[in-house]
Amino acid sequence: MGNKINVIDLFAGPGGLGEGFSAFKHNHNHVFNIKVSIEKEASAHKTLTLRAFYRQFLGKATPVEYYEYLRDPDLGTRYLEEKYPDEWKSAVTETMESPRELGTEDDIEIFKNLKKIKKENNDPFVVIGGPPCQAYSVMGRIKNRSIEGYKAEDDHRHFLYKEYLKVLNIIKPEVFVMENVRGILTAKLNDEKVFPLILNDLECPAKALGNKQGIKYKIYSLSHAPDTIQDKNKPVYNNHQKFVIKAEDFGIPQSRHRVILLGVREDIAKDSAPETLKPSEKVTVNQVLDGMPKLRSAVSRQKDCKYLWHKTIQSEGKELVKILKNNSDHELAAHIEKIISDLTIPQKQTGDKRFVSSNTITLKNTPQQLKLFIEDKNIKGHLNHFARSHMASDLQRYLFCAAFSEKNKKRRIPSPTKKDFPEDLAPNHKSWESGKFADRFRVQFKGKPSSTITSHINRDGHYFIHYDPKQCRSLSVREAARLQTFPDNYFFEGNQTQQYIQVGNAVPPYLAYQVSKIVYELIHDSLQTE
Repeated sequence: MGNKINVIDLFAGPGGLGEGFSAFKHNHNHVFNIKVSIEKEASAHKTLTLRAFYRQFLGKATPVEYYEYLRDPDLGTRYLEEKYPDEWKSAVTETMESPRELGTEDDIEIFKNLKKIKKENNDPFVVIGGPPCQAYSVMGRIKNRSIEGYKAEDDHRHFLYKEYLKVLNIIKPEVFVMENVRGILTAKLNDEKVFPLILNDLECPAKALGNKQGIKYKIYSLSHAPDTIQDKNKPVYNNHQKFVIKAEDFGIPQSRHRVILLGVREDIAKDSAPETLKPSEKVTVNQVLDGMPKLRSAVSRQKDCKYLWHKTIQSEGKELVKILKNNSDHELAAHIEKIISDLTIPQKQTGDKRFVSSNTITLKNTPQQLKLFIEDKNIKGHLNHFARSHMASDLQRYLFCAAFSEKNKKRRIPSPTKKDFPEDLAPNHKSWESGKFADRFRVQFKGKPSSTITSHINRDGHYFIHYDPKQCRSLSVREAARLQTFPDNYFFEGNQTQQYIQVGNAVPPYLAYQVSKIVYELIHDSLQTE
């Protein structure tokens, strides 16, 4: 086999899948080479380009200028370009110079580039990525039903996987990895389930695109062996739920359930199924967040002041104690009284200051392999670690929720639901009274993996409350990135909202890293037998 396995990363987002593949090493050498990363959103594309620059130095010392930029993004990427023009040019080439969107007029340039890359490279190829998931996700379908005249069969997002098919037809990779939301298993078009159609199309992309014949693939689950092997060694799964990967079972500190398909080109597929991911012990929220610099939020619609924050928490806390005592919850009231009496003022980090200087070791309780994957002491601090602003009333609810979870840690779900909220603490939301969102406020609790980090984290922090009641806030971008297993030296470009969306939409890199090992062994073994 040549020096590298080429990777084409589609619908790349900030690059979670690609990061896992590029981090994989065999005999101390990086074996996957990302040739193209395609992403349409501008801030994610900028993040992707910066990471492509970082990858130019894999196997070598990361330049000090990279860390200087991370600590002070106001330097601008021109600073890196001037210091390392060749490496920056390679990074820009990898991300096609600008944001590109599959399924638009950009296809002409994208496909031209891919055909050129395929022609010039004899080494094996892997295609990774997943079409945007809004049309397949359960929440996406709920929102779509509220759109007057909406028809799923007219929604172009349902058919973006055909762009994936076109790339498979051009590149003809030895292996592909396609990721999507769990809702794809139940999505329907014209009352027919979408997922079996997608599986059938992926088995022969050329035929699905209207050609009479073409290269064929066998589609496998990465977590379950096939139920049977039929029809010329075709793997059969009687239950499509077996294509779902539960990230928390594989060392990811997050309950994230996604469909991930492994396609193996028929000419290199063995008679037996590939290896599946190896389950590992669950990693908890606090194992990756404990020890990070403590933050405080700003108070919404108020000029920021640490004394105002302290006064607000004291005032809201005392009012909360009264509410709890009126509801005869004296134990929780006493717990909150102690919290506010011991309250110190954490440092404030705004969205304008995206670096927190710190020499604290924050991963001392993390499993060693995950620790090595995430940690980089050369940063000398934490990137993208800042608290958003919160309304005073929400600060009170966050204090209640985090304190409640501490006192009820033996419950299966320690975070309070609607029935646990005193009436005087209830938010003024119709959805709250309807009961449809009874767990609108959710603490990411110590001792358990977090709930799914989603792009919704950009809108409010109610589902992502920090477990420390003395911080009384939602998770920072960096904390969400830690739960997604992004390396600490992975910098997210854009404003606060864009950063949250990038993190929430990504595939956990450490999960992708484990997938890449299976892919490497498939390709390596096939070439050894040639």
